Amino acid sequence: MPKLQRVREVPSAPLTQDYVSQKTKEGWKLTAVEWEREVEESPAQPGPLTEEVPYGLRVAADCSHLEENTIEKQALVLMMDLIVQDAPLSLVAEELNRKGFRTRAGANWTPGSVFDMLPRLIQVGPRIFSSTEWTARTRHLFRMA
Repeated sequence: MPKLQRVREVPSAPLTQDYVSQKTKEGWKLTAVEWEREVEESPAQPGPLTEEVPYGLRVAADCSHLEENTIEKQALVLMMDLIVQDAPLSLVAEELNRKGFRTRAGANWTPGSVFDMLPRLIQVGPRIFSSTEWTARTRHLFRMA
């Protein structure tokens, strides 16, 4: 099998028919042409501003604000409840799955996906801790102590 030899040339002048004919006579076959030109650079347009809606919230029907997503909030409260009781993340994931909660992607909870929720729990924690639901939920803990 013959070996292919490739050569890349940067022409110093425009290609002529005579130049192409000469190369063809030497056994070369034209396999590609690359073009370049100078253009004015337009200012970069900023991309669309997008941000994921925080877990526990959803876009309201009027599309002008966020509102509570009741099911996701229940999952957050359960996570917080178990984490406050010092439950391992594997147990938190198991309990979420047992109670039928799923991630936003519809997958089962894993210790890793619960870990990924920790920044959101820190963010929403003060609101959860000051809710009447949280107060009612934790009364049993103080009675046991």
